[in-house]
Amino acid sequence: MPGAESIRKQQYYGYDRNQFWKIMFAIFRGDFKENYDEKKKLLLKNGAALWDVLKNCERESSSDSKIKNPEANDISSLLIKYPDIKTIYFNGKMAETLFRKSVINKIDCKNLKLCILPSTSPANTVKFEVKLDKWKEILVSL
Repeated sequence: MPGAESIRKQQYYGYDRNQFWKIMFAIFRGDFKENYDEKKKLLLKNGAALWDVLKNCERESSSDSKIKNPEANDISSLLIKYPDIKTIYFNGKMAETLFRKSVINKIDCKNLKLCILPSTSPANTVKFEVKLDKWKEILVSL
């Protein structure tokens, strides 16, 4: 689920300390842009999609550990509509955990690769270069 700043801005990964967009521009060899439309174009141009595991939840702060009453997005319909999706990458362990709890029993996963990548959140203190190296795995699927 988006954090408070992302909700305020109505942008995925809107918090400026989150490294998601910097990693995306580094992977796809683009000059970093602050403009959100340019960020979205970068993903589309490179065949990547972005969607939350959860449609709704209760949460007191931006911390994923505070999520209560999670309601999953209809990922099975997405996979039916776009059958060429072969890999789902999770931005951190919590996204994968929520997926396994809320979604996996509703979809056919036999031809779907599920990969956990290090969270791009500033709460994950792993160095940027280490995160980037792991996130480069995306290039294998595109």
